[in-house]
Amino acid sequence: MSSTIISETEQWVRRKLSHDTSGHDWYHIERVTTLARYLCKDTQADEKTVILASLLHDLADDKLIDDEEVGRQMIATWLKDKHVSKEIIDHILLIISTVSFKGGTGSPMETLEGQIVQDADRLDALGAIGIARTFTYSGHKQQPMYDPSLPTREDMSVEEYRHGQSSAIHHFYEKLLKLPALMNTPKGIALAEERAQYMKSFLQQFYSEWTFTE
Repeated sequence: MSSTIISETEQWVRRKLSHDTSGHDWYHIERVTTLARYLCKDTQADEKTVILASLLHDLADDKLIDDEEVGRQMIATWLKDKHVSKEIIDHILLIISTVSFKGGTGSPMETLEGQIVQDADRLDALGAIGIARTFTYSGHKQQPMYDPSLPTREDMSVEEYRHGQSSAIHHFYEKLLKLPALMNTPKGIALAEERAQYMKSFLQQFYSEWTFTE
């Protein structure tokens, strides 16, 4: 697999996501790919599969498109036209189909390459970037910053996770702070715990300001 395929895929994905305002834009893809490269070092994972899956993972995500199967077919056609082998295409599609949290209902990632991509994607949902993306996505979905009258949802279906009533702050408990325990790789676990600690500090400050009285 040539480096040309990777550079052409970067350009294609950049064009596809150039107008995204949900926090799943090209810069998210770029950060995830950089993290995946880091997690891939000193492992037996196939780096080019990791990179391509990182670049393509949001093009078949139901947060961004109406039909995930249409997205997967688009990705498969792109890779086939670039003469990527069927084995690698199938592997990339497996990673993309399994990478998302989906309310905690997703299947475990089957391959090391997939575990690396999933960890990289989840790391970008944590820390300072994760906080910023949470509020960006909540605004995109027209959800409130915080509504203390809402319950924190548990054991959600994919439908409830995607479309149920929630808030940006609730999302910390419904997904983000669960991620460190779901990481796959040693380096991913270490980074996730560090970034989650930052988020917990943010929440403490948020609540102190929310409940401020004279």
